[in-house]
Amino acid sequence: MTNYDFDAAREHFAARVSYSTGVHELEVMLQQGQKGFAVLDVRYPGDFAQGHVPGAVNLPKGKWQSPRGLRKDQVTYVYCYDQTCHLGAEAALALAQQGYPVVEVEGGFERWLQKGFRSEPVAQAA
Repeated sequence: MTNYDFDAAREHFAARVSYSTGVHELEVMLQQGQKGFAVLDVRYPGDFAQGHVPGAVNLPKGKWQSPRGLRKDQVTYVYCYDQTCHLGAEAALALAQQGYPVVEVEGGFERWLQKGFRSEPVAQAA
């Protein structure tokens, strides 16, 4: 490999490690009961209602400019449908531009389910 740009590669992977994570890492944080972070689901409300990462807040596209339920003093982990869905990255960009620290969860909810991690539906009114 004669033209490999090691500086660009280091920058790319440093950014990837800093601003993205996998579903397994998020599950470990939840299992350990870690505090001081939020989980944001940017899928459509109907899909969120069927099942989502435990404790996640639903904030679909169109609501990112006034993100209720998020704080600027904690990291927000953002996920969408699957690995090819760009809604998570779009939301992360919109939130970062407003001063919210964000990390994108790679693989989205589809990968979460594939790994067999628990999900919770929205509670139905009695």
